[in-house]
Amino acid sequence: MKALFCEPELIDLIAQGDRKAFAQFYAAHLGNVYKYVFSITYSKETSEEIVQELFLKVWENRESLPRIKFIKTYLYQSAKNLLLDYIRRLKVESRVMDVIELHTPAGENYTENHLVYNEYYQIARQAINLLPEKRRKIFELRLNDGLSLDEIAMKLKISKSVVKKQLYAGVNFVRKYLSKHSEIAVLALYLIIYS
Repeated sequence: MKALFCEPELIDLIAQGDRKAFAQFYAAHLGNVYKYVFSITYSKETSEEIVQELFLKVWENRESLPRIKFIKTYLYQSAKNLLLDYIRRLKVESRVMDVIELHTPAGENYTENHLVYNEYYQIARQAINLLPEKRRKIFELRLNDGLSLDEIAMKLKISKSVVKKQLYAGVNFVRKYLSKHSEIAVLALYLIIYS
């Protein structure tokens, strides 16, 4: 597709909600961003999903685009962040799947275990989303990012004792919520949080 506008002009049009300008921007950057993501995931499906999410976020945050000095750097940094999120989710899923497999009778296959994991994950997400905002942030920094109590305290600029108190309150709430649904889910949560 022949470029109709120079990049800064295109960015200004996108910020104003111009879908044609966004389509041109998307076409211009899609190939390189996809290659970058694929070079890390080696999965066509995962790469497409991450790239789609990236450009969706760009569109959703289009008003801020004119303030970005280096758009290519922004795209690659955003892709990197989405890749890190993907890797963290894989690590959490892997840890939960290990717990499920320990408690699964012989003969059940991966697909069944994966369905069980998805069910537990959805229940856990419901519980986590019910936490007060600050407590949820602390809980997710520990769960998703694997940060220590000290690292969370430093990142949020609060004391370690506050982090510890909020984390334990969050864990207790989520544990009680999960205990209504399954004992394995509670065990999985403890192993994820405390391992």
